[in-house]
Amino acid sequence: MPYGDRMSSTRAVRTARSHERRAEILRAALEVIAERGYRGASLAAVAERVGLTQQGLLHHFPTKEALLVAVLEERDQWDAVPSSQWRLDLLGSLVEYNAMRPGIVQTFSALLGESVTEGHPAREFFTQRYVGVRESMAEVLRAEYGERLPGGLTPERAAPLLVAVLDGLQYQWLLDPEAVDMPGAVRDFLELLGGEG
Repeated sequence: MPYGDRMSSTRAVRTARSHERRAEILRAALEVIAERGYRGASLAAVAERVGLTQQGLLHHFPTKEALLVAVLEERDQWDAVPSSQWRLDLLGSLVEYNAMRPGIVQTFSALLGESVTEGHPAREFFTQRYVGVRESMAEVLRAEYGERLPGGLTPERAAPLLVAVLDGLQYQWLLDPEAVDMPGAVRDFLELLGGEG
């Protein structure tokens, strides 16, 4: 094998290992944040969980804030559906999927709650995320109902309500999963929006 090809192959292996290690770190960070919250989670605890020194962790994520943003972006990628494929009837499936991964829902909810405080490193992420989520939900509602829902609301007026129901149900479910049927409650709310029942 020519020298240049060997170098390219070695570089590709290193890159693959680096991506695997980053993914491992992100999973560990999710676990630690779910257990302790962002403020209680330390880089040392995440590093220990993946068998790295704190310095080794900093090679991949130079600050705790960089790690947090990467965790949030990774979590959003797991749920990513191209906006052109979103439909109202898929929301129930998304809620059922979330119910199968309580640790991720708990981490997201804990970070969301913490992010409302001034200076929190996730505040800008969640602020921008909700701008996009509201816009997406308005488009989903528009595709289903047109410019007015049966109750008279515009999609833009109904979208924040839909998002509030989805996130609020997650908090209730995390606190009492036996008493709160998230998928059922979402279906009930969609019926109310549609004027059915």
